[in-house]
Amino acid sequence: MNYREQYQAWLTMFRDDAATYRELENLTDEKEIEDRFYRDLEFGTAGMRGVIGAGTNRMNFYTVRRVTLALAHFLKTFPEGAERGVAIGYDSRRFSTEFAREAALVLANEGVKAFLFDALRPVALLSFAVRSLHCLAGIVITASHNPPEYNGYKVYWEDGGQLPPDRAKEITCLLPDIAFDQAKPMEENEAREKGLLKTIGKEIDDAYIARVKTLQVNPALAQEMGKTLKIVYTPLNGSGNVPVRRILREIGMENVYVVPEQELPNGDFPTVRVPNPEEKDAFRLAVELQKKLGADLCVGTDPDCDRVGVACLTADGEVRLLNGNQIGVVLLHYILSQKQKLGTLPQNAAAVKSFVSSEMARAICEHYGVKLFDVLTGFKFIAEKIHEFEVDHSYAFQFGFEESYGYLSGTDVRDKDGVNACMLIAEAACFYKQKGLTLVDAVEELYREYGYFEEKTISVTLSGKDGMEKIQNLMTALRKNPPSVIGGQGVLEVRDYMARPEKSNAIYFRMENGWACVRPSGTEPKLKLYAGAKGNSHAQAGEMLRGIEASLRETLGL
Repeated sequence: MNYREQYQAWLTMFRDDAATYRELENLTDEKEIEDRFYRDLEFGTAGMRGVIGAGTNRMNFYTVRRVTLALAHFLKTFPEGAERGVAIGYDSRRFSTEFAREAALVLANEGVKAFLFDALRPVALLSFAVRSLHCLAGIVITASHNPPEYNGYKVYWEDGGQLPPDRAKEITCLLPDIAFDQAKPMEENEAREKGLLKTIGKEIDDAYIARVKTLQVNPALAQEMGKTLKIVYTPLNGSGNVPVRRILREIGMENVYVVPEQELPNGDFPTVRVPNPEEKDAFRLAVELQKKLGADLCVGTDPDCDRVGVACLTADGEVRLLNGNQIGVVLLHYILSQKQKLGTLPQNAAAVKSFVSSEMARAICEHYGVKLFDVLTGFKFIAEKIHEFEVDHSYAFQFGFEESYGYLSGTDVRDKDGVNACMLIAEAACFYKQKGLTLVDAVEELYREYGYFEEKTISVTLSGKDGMEKIQNLMTALRKNPPSVIGGQGVLEVRDYMARPEKSNAIYFRMENGWACVRPSGTEPKLKLYAGAKGNSHAQAGEMLRGIEASLRETLGL
């Protein structure tokens, strides 16, 4: 069916759903109708994510029910799939609670056990619950740091990591045979009476916090310096408020102040443009409070509490935000240096980063004799490495990070963990405060020791059907005619990840003192450009980086 036929089919199919019918009937813009119905909301390894609203290309009760029914059918192909069931978590976004409940009741109607959290939780707690409860799968209702009009549906596998590509493909293959009105939820009372709907609560929280506390590098330091370190924390109206404050309190942080306007869950995220701790705007209120209190640092987490941003007061009273790479290398260096000093760094220690994250990590790992692995973007690939280490007993995982503000130092969770990261950031801040330094000073120390690395990520939004086609055309053109010179540097190597065993729609260029990468976002209508450079000073590295960015934009016509 074309988009018009799909639109008419929905008007007929959901005539008895007053809210959906009214929303569809009031559509007058043909482009809007086309965008809502020209395709089904795409399901992949990152699940599905889209604008909330009626339509096949939107997040709504019917798209959530349909993909849940496909998941249920898939799980029932495994001998104990229905019995092991699915753990379900959700954040503070609009309809997150309702979509999570709907998914649980569709599973129950299919005879698949659903374990539903009693309130919003960070992604890491869902990952932990999947592993602790021995579920076959997990679901998180979230659109992470997207604008308020978005929501999403992420699926996790039995190891607690995001769904592997082969599993996602099997579920995707089931979707065409499922009509949007086919999936039915069971009544909640019936589901509970039949033991098909169970609640996850405090027991999992307590077990998770206990495990995170074992990941402290130097507990005595936190207890000592936690009396004087001042932290401003903002959960950005998301799911981090309770667990982040709890972990900081339990490791000895006595001076944690929460931004009051951003403390409680609110899916409208009224105080920010986008609830993204990568952006300066998200820290505006936290920084105001930081200046008022003279706090050492601000820490912020996004709605599902998997990404963490940091802002510090410098010696001259200015506020500086650290980027994801800077936070990553500070934590990596802190963990490795302190474990070496304390004699707790294993001989077979390893770290993992995404291939578009800072190359400073390589220099740090080489210094401490630690093996560094590069993986594709997406924390599921870091999780896969952890699993690989466990299976072949080859390496002891110490830390993993992505430039997109995701970090993990343990193995009980298989996704980026904002609670774990906030604890480590606080501990690292204690270490540097003891030396009379801030985390900004720590970054500068690393530059002086390992070289001046500069990186940049550029996101170019290309929305709708036309935008998707443009992204595809740009990637095709880049593959046909890759540049031989970028930013005045000769390209030494071109890696097309579509032609490699670990397939990904990404093209990577390596130069003598820099690198560049182009890839479509897996979750948003964006083309992502990455660039990195190494120089003898900030000025030199910055100039090289600007040259690489300008070359990329010119090559792509952006």
